[in-house]
Amino acid sequence: QVQLVESGGGLVQAGGSLRLSCAASGRTFSSYVMGWFRQAPGKEREFVARISRGGGGKYYADFVKDRFTISRDNAKNTVYLQMNSLKPEDTAVYYCAAGDSSEDSSAYAYWGQGTQVTVAS
Repeated sequence: QVQLVESGGGLVQAGGSLRLSCAASGRTFSSYVMGWFRQAPGKEREFVARISRGGGGKYYADFVKDRFTISRDNAKNTVYLQMNSLKPEDTAVYYCAAGDSSEDSSAYAYWGQGTQVTVAS
C-alpha cells in the first residue's frame, strides 16, 4: 500500500509558476514509476508527465513540453512537478499516481487526493 499526498496547488496568473509536490508513504517509493495526471471540469483525466523509478527517464504530454518538469527525490519519497509559463487551459485538479510505466491511468494503482491549480487570465 502506498499513500500519496499532493500539495502546492493554488491560484496563479497566466505566465506564472507553481511547484507541485507529492509525498509518499508506505511501500518502497523507488519501486514505482510516478506520474502526474490532471482533470479539468467536464473533461476526462489526462496524462501530464511520468518519471522512471530511478529518475533518469522523463516523459511528457505534448501540451506541457518545455513548460513543465517532473522530478523525484527517492530519499525524501517525493515527486515534484515544476510548472512554468502557466496558461488558463492548465486549470485542473492535478493528481500524482504510483504504478507502472505508462501514460494510461489504469497502469497506476495508487492515487493522491488531488490539488487544485487555477490559472487566471
